Amino acid sequence: MPLADDIERQWPQMGEVVRGRERVAAVEGNFPDLTLEVGRRLHLDDEIVVVEWTANYGDGRLYRNVTIGELHDGQAVRVTDYWGAPATTPEWRQGLTDRLSMPGEGIWKDAEHLASH
Repeated sequence: MPLADDIERQWPQMGEVVRGRERVAAVEGNFPDLTLEVGRRLHLDDEIVVVEWTANYGDGRLYRNVTIGELHDGQAVRVTDYWGAPATTPEWRQGLTDRLSMPGEGIWKDAEHLASH
């Protein structure tokens, strides 16, 4: 799926968003040992795609991931990736990303807004 020039790539676990195709490429280029494979791709309509994928960053651990892509005219305009445990932003990436707004009552609930089911 091609990325729009003004793509937003969101990582809720770290509260980060990367804006712009060049910055996304700069971040993704910092993982030379990364291998990945798409497990399943689901097109919900012409504007939403959900991808399940597995990645190995070179340390032998397999990360199971889900990505939601929002499309406009066939290009991804917003991509949200979910994987692994919460983590802090590495120092090298701080100049490339901004903080992702994550209000507790929004899409990604805080502890006070979780319920038992």
